[in-house]
Amino acid sequence: MDFQPTDRMPVWFFGCWRETEMRWAQEYGAPLTDIPAITGMDPDWESGMWGIHDLAKIGSLTTWPSLRGPEKRTIIEETDAYRIVRTSLGAVLKENKLETSIPQHLEEALKPTRAAWNEFKKFLDPTDPGRRVPDWETKAAELNKREHMTCFLGGSLYGWPREWLGVEAISCLAYDDPALYEEIIATMANHFMTLLRPVLEKTQFDFVYLNEDCCFNNGPLFSPKAYYQFYHKYYRQLVDFYHGMGVKYVLLDSDGKVDELIPCWLDSGIDIIFPIEVGTWKASPVELRKKFGSQLRMMGGVDKHVIPNGERAIREHLESLKPAVDRGGYIPLPDHRIPPDCSLEQYRTYVRVFKDVFGK
Repeated sequence: MDFQPTDRMPVWFFGCWRETEMRWAQEYGAPLTDIPAITGMDPDWESGMWGIHDLAKIGSLTTWPSLRGPEKRTIIEETDAYRIVRTSLGAVLKENKLETSIPQHLEEALKPTRAAWNEFKKFLDPTDPGRRVPDWETKAAELNKREHMTCFLGGSLYGWPREWLGVEAISCLAYDDPALYEEIIATMANHFMTLLRPVLEKTQFDFVYLNEDCCFNNGPLFSPKAYYQFYHKYYRQLVDFYHGMGVKYVLLDSDGKVDELIPCWLDSGIDIIFPIEVGTWKASPVELRKKFGSQLRMMGGVDKHVIPNGERAIREHLESLKPAVDRGGYIPLPDHRIPPDCSLEQYRTYVRVFKDVFGK
């Protein structure tokens, strides 16, 4: 990421589907306790990230704001095929029991009104002592002794509010009540900076991960104009905060066609864009490097759907990425979770070819 010579590329991925893990475990003949070790990759860069390595309590999209949610998760209806649940935040979700899929939102956790937000944000207190893990400073000291790259989850200005409000409501809120819309964004930025300052005073990390998912297959879910109106200054605050706390790189994660927002993110100081999803729009790290030069750093960009197509297809695809790799500032890895049409042996072939193409 410093555009300096390297001995080789790290061999990473971004996990796999639950069905893929089940298939690989069956093919391996034993539970998969350490996929990188089984497949010959480097230690998983994602490990520990989502829980901030047990140094502070963050949680998940559906339970994150509250340590003691307004209500417990309850099952409303259940069949062999699906489960309808009310989350601890009050959202009603229909979950597929037969295969991995995004839950269907039947009712959102947060209504797009100021009254609802005033109640909801009570659970966003970053100074709540319950967010501090016992003996976290000892854990931080141990983490500082590591000899592998480590990152942590450090914010979400759009992705998590979108999860609570729903795409339709958050899209309309920018027009119906722009002041409330911006207040939600500002609250999110402040929450992460306040919560994580003590952690970063004790711990050194290589980069911070911002979880947004704000694009789809035709482009962003909000315009560049809206970005500069609502998001730019708060991303700038986050970037300056993390850089000031000694975190060298800020990575922003969004699936989908991100082209229109890349100049916005770079203008806000974002260092790394991930996962450069290839998709039907055929995103190319090589073309992005030509367009944005060394200002843009990238992770991802390997079409996961090529992996089951065999060694020749894998080699051809990886060779096409070499110009971007050789230029620096780019770490290739599959552009999202590995789906279950890929066998364990096919993935091992990918790792072997990857090492051959990018190793030294």
